[in-house]
Order: sequence, then C-alpha cells, then structure tokens
Amino acid sequence: MRSGAKVGIVGGVFAVVASGVAYGGYNLWNGVTGGSQDVGTRSAPKTGPVTAEEVATTSRDFLAAWAAGEAEEAGRLTNDPVTAGPAIAAYREGAGVSEAVITAGAPTGASVPFTVKATVTYDGVSKPWTYESKLSVVRGESTGRPLVKWTPTVLHPKLTAGATLRTGTAKTPPVKAVDHKGVALPPEKYPSLAPVLDALRQRYGGKAGGEAGVETWIESANGTPSSTLLVLSAGKPGELRTTIDAGVQAAAEKAVKEFPTAAVAAVEPSTGAIRAVANNPASGFNTAFQGKQAPGSTMKIVTAAMMMRYDVAGPDSRVECPPTVQWDGYTFENLKRFSTDGDLTNAFARSCNTAFIKAITPLKGKGVHNTALGDTARKWFGIGELWSVGVQTEDGAVPESSGTETAASYIGQGKITMNALNMASVSATVKNGGFLQPYLIPEDVDGREFAEAEPLPGEVARGLRKMMNAAATAPGGTALEAMRGVPSPKGAKTGSAEVGTQSTSNSWFTGYSGDLAAAAVVEAGGHGGDAAGPVVAAVLKAG
Repeated sequence: MRSGAKVGIVGGVFAVVASGVAYGGYNLWNGVTGGSQDVGTRSAPKTGPVTAEEVATTSRDFLAAWAAGEAEEAGRLTNDPVTAGPAIAAYREGAGVSEAVITAGAPTGASVPFTVKATVTYDGVSKPWTYESKLSVVRGESTGRPLVKWTPTVLHPKLTAGATLRTGTAKTPPVKAVDHKGVALPPEKYPSLAPVLDALRQRYGGKAGGEAGVETWIESANGTPSSTLLVLSAGKPGELRTTIDAGVQAAAEKAVKEFPTAAVAAVEPSTGAIRAVANNPASGFNTAFQGKQAPGSTMKIVTAAMMMRYDVAGPDSRVECPPTVQWDGYTFENLKRFSTDGDLTNAFARSCNTAFIKAITPLKGKGVHNTALGDTARKWFGIGELWSVGVQTEDGAVPESSGTETAASYIGQGKITMNALNMASVSATVKNGGFLQPYLIPEDVDGREFAEAEPLPGEVARGLRKMMNAAATAPGGTALEAMRGVPSPKGAKTGSAEVGTQSTSNSWFTGYSGDLAAAAVVEAGGHGGDAAGPVVAAVLKAG
C-alpha cells in the first residue's frame, strides 16, 4: 500500500485517493493484481521480450502511480526515471490537473492504449479534459525489469522533449482568422488550418487586439506556447486577415482526404498570396509547408530553366530520349524503359528522365557545373532563400552535388528537398514570369522583408510555359488526364520520387490555371498523375 493513498475497487475501477482528493483510477482489462515482478538482484537479469503479464502489471502500476500523483514512483517504473519523474510531477502542477481517471485499453503486444479523463482547475474555474494516449513496455537493459518506455507522448500525444503543459492566462489573445475576403476560417470547418492558426496566433495575436482567456497549452522548451489544448474561459478574439481563400481551402481539405497521407498548397502567381494549405492527417506536422522530400520529376521545371540558361537546349531543341543513360558508370532509366523522339518539349511532356541527363552529359564539369541547378533555383525561383511567410516553413534546398548525385538532381532525386508550397511557388513563378515570395500575412503587418529573386528572362518564361502546357494538354502528356476540365491557360508537371525502402514512389504534381498555382504530394501514391494530380486539379478548379 502506498503511503498516504487508499486503493479500492469500485465498479471495476481502481479509485486512488490521495490526501482526501480523488485523483485517479483506471479500468482493469484482465483482473491482474499485484506489483511489478521482482526479478531479484542476485540472479542474472532476465532477457528476451516482455511477457503479456509483465506488460499488464507494469502498465497498470505505472498508470496507478501517475493517477495518484505519485510522480517519483511512476518515474521509477520507467526506463528513464530522471526525466520521467519531474515531467509527471509537472503534469499535475503545471497543467492544474485536480482530478484524473485513466482507463487502460486492451494491450497490443507491448503497447497499451489508455484514455485520460481529467479535470483542469485554475483560479476557481474547472473544466473536463479528455484525450487518448498510449505507452509501451520494454525490458530494462541493465536490470532486466519490465519498464515503461519513457517518451513525453505518454503524458500527452502532442508533447515533445523539453515541452511542458501549462494552464493559466494565455500569453496571447485568441484570434478570429478570416480569409482575404473576410470570410471566417474556423478550424472546426478547416481542420488543416488548426496548426497554422495556432502559429499565427502566437506571432500576431498581440497585434490583432482582443483579450486573453484562461487556457491549457503546450509550452516549448524556450517558453513559447505551441498548441492550445483546452479553453477554460474564452477571451475576446481579435480579427486576423489572412491570404487564404475559403473556397479554395475547402476544396483542398476535401481533396487530401482521399489519401491516407497527402499535402497540398496553392499560391496566387500575380501576388504570391497563399490561397490554401491542407494536410491529411490534418493535425500535427504541416507537411505542405515544412516537409523536406525529394520532388521527383516536378524538378524538371527548374532543370529545364537551367538548360536554357546555359544554352544546353530549349523547348524546340531536338534531344535524345533513349530507354537508359549512363552517368559515371551508373544507369538511369525511364519508367518502363520507354523511349521517344522529338524536342525538349516532348521529352518534358512525357517526363523522359534520360533526355534531361543525356543532353547535359557532355557538359558536366564544364559549362554546367555541380552548383548550376542550385544557382538557377535560387536566382530565378527563390529556392534556398529565407522566406518570411508568416509561419514556419522549409524553403527548399538544392545543394551542391557531385558524381551520380548531380544527374539524379536533374530529375528531382539525390539531395534535393522540397514541399508542396515550394513546388506551388515554382509553378507560380513560371506563370507569373517571376518569383513572388508566398505569404499568409502581408509584410507590412510586422515589417518583415520578403525574399526576392530575379525575373525569369522572357524567352525562358515562355519556354517553360510551353513545356508545362504540353504536359497538360498534348497527347502523351503525363498530366493530360489529371488536367482535363481544368480551365486554360494551364500547365503542369508530374513527378514520382523513390524514397528509401518504400515500395511505392511518392506521387508529386504541380501546375497552374489562370491566376492560381498548386502542388501536392501523396505519400506512396505512385505516378504523379494518378494521386497528386487529382488533388491539384480539384484545387485549381475551385480557384
């Protein structure tokens, strides 16, 4: 029996009472009782996978200790007591949790899901708080004891290392975000905007007016709130106008839900205004803005610009497109080893890998150096510059390459990383004839400076539009099917990117229609036109 705690079974629930205050309990899933197995200090540590009984007993004891507010005891039941104990103590104190009932579900192997039903109290105001999490049990490396594998997500699925839970008067007032026409953007209706609006609130909440309320939030290691989890008493929101278009955003939200993991972003070429951002899953990491993935053949837009810049080939130049091509002894090939004859526009429309490598092979190490692609991306497309969008973004990377990585970079592989926002901006740059940095909040709101790039030379801009239009409209164009029904003027480029040991390539697609450009990536979606293409087309049609 723990000192100062009374334990009894009430209706199948362990009710733990500490200092006369009901602080926790959990459902038993198999009726196992007793403490963690004592393997002894004199015998050799037990080895091998944890048993079902060890998982049940260890997780039960840990959840009971946590629910009882016994942070030190709960910490000792983990494989990292030095970190876990203080974190569990901070959970109760920092978050103002006055009661908590933890109900465990049926284990799956060494993993145990559970539901926390807590009451958060601050300054006389209380509110229920319910969420789900999970833990896993491992065998201690030195002791052989079954222990809870410690990670901050045990306490809450959104917690990260160094972050804590806090309850109190919010550091910034809430905001009511509206689109560029003044239409409200509630996260309940547009779930992909939830993390974006959280970030905008922390940065611009103080400038939008309003009054702060009482909330529970996650606070990062540097003291910055990162996510609101519970509102105990609402403040008065200030209005924050964004560049989002509610109609385009709705289409983007619907389109990404067709796939388990997908992201899309849309940009207005004539201004750089971001009209939509959507991810599935909607909560958590903003892949559309912060992803860092190989973009596959969508990168051929930039490669084609580089080829025109260095007089390698233009849209009407005849190029070879054999089934395979060699670069420093490595064989690159086309999808299903197809081949075709014709000019660079035809090779672009059909997404011929070998044409974009073979045409440059004689010039490697001479006119077209290992930094040529990155230089072109920065010079004309703003890729590699620091973008000031209004929230955190990854702004694309085309690093210097060598050997076969150089050839791979021409078709969007190697060390190149992009996200949907980057590739939407590439299409927007082609359509507009010059780079305008994407943004969610106008620069004059806080005086930040936008990234800049040189305008595309007229001949280059016209050449890229010709090639992208062919991909979207010409027979054999890889974007033809996806772009059917999308209004003209239009252009597009497909891509598929091999990722590690992933059996199916990521699907990429970028394109424009009228004054809207968009790009999407679908994890393990295969060919660009099959998965990411319909996502982009749906967004473009909404614009």
